[in-house]
Amino acid sequence: MPPSSRPLRKLGFLAIGLFDEADPRRGHESTLELIVLGEQLGFDSAWLRHRHLQYGISSPVAVLAAATQRTSRIQLGTAVTPLGWENPLRLAEDLATVDVLSGGRLNPGFSVGPPVHYEQVRGALYPDTGADEDFSHRRAERLLALVRGEAASDFEGTEGIEEYSRRVQPHSPGLADRLWYGAAGLRSARWAGEHGLNLLTSSVVRPEAADEAPDFATIQAGQIRAFRALHPAGERARVSQGLVVIPTDSATPGQRAKYEAYALARTPRTLAPQGPNRLLFAPDLVGPSEELAERLHAHAGYREVDEVAFALPFTFEHEDYVQILTDLATRLAPALGWAPGRD
Repeated sequence: MPPSSRPLRKLGFLAIGLFDEADPRRGHESTLELIVLGEQLGFDSAWLRHRHLQYGISSPVAVLAAATQRTSRIQLGTAVTPLGWENPLRLAEDLATVDVLSGGRLNPGFSVGPPVHYEQVRGALYPDTGADEDFSHRRAERLLALVRGEAASDFEGTEGIEEYSRRVQPHSPGLADRLWYGAAGLRSARWAGEHGLNLLTSSVVRPEAADEAPDFATIQAGQIRAFRALHPAGERARVSQGLVVIPTDSATPGQRAKYEAYALARTPRTLAPQGPNRLLFAPDLVGPSEELAERLHAHAGYREVDEVAFALPFTFEHEDYVQILTDLATRLAPALGWAPGRD
């Protein structure tokens, strides 16, 4: 096996939390059950996606609040919260509240940019301020300042029988160190490094104009190196990679066929940059753990990290996710040098 420059230290998984519109509770309960299973298997972290106006979890922070009461050790994250849908002050209050409930286990990941289908949702989301909303990194800087405890109000003190604070309450001092930025492009990776955030990478990157023959792994590795070059912690700055990785060691023949068909159907989008933003997608990795370990060790982006949050496929059944998580924790991750409980 080719050597990895960074032995795997932290194992996580990312779920979308799909549900049936006719029975949304079952889908949400399934996600919570997977988080509990993840803790039992020794996973270091569980992450939830946002899916607004879709049949996936629209409020990961609320679901993670429930997860805090069913778990005691596993770290809980969002990957990622699109800030275009959020008021930074209200989000800072929610994040701090869930972090307190979890005992300091929340890892909020976020990104900036206009909401998806903004022209179609602007009337409901920002009916009076839609043309004036700032979806740039300045929106993220507002969130950073509020989570770090900077003033949200110029009033502090007692009014009648009520007491007011200048900063967001509750204040959770360690939360600011557990903020993550989801970057697909080089500019965003550099911005995250300059602002001392942790970096979430995924199965999507945005090539630069100079990349005439873009290679996903090479681009991702370059973004990670650029991030660390500007981060105060340098090479110790935290980066987590989120590829779709599906081990088949204990899968049934039917499951293997389903997984392979899923990956094959998504392969065309990996062959060239897609859409006006020229997004480049990584191929999904499917196969026995020994083979997957070889492929990951050969991946330039993976060789730059020692933390992962492998993404679960969107459309599988609960029992499929149980099999995948079990094989990730008991087969693939040990082959990558991971052991549960490692600091």
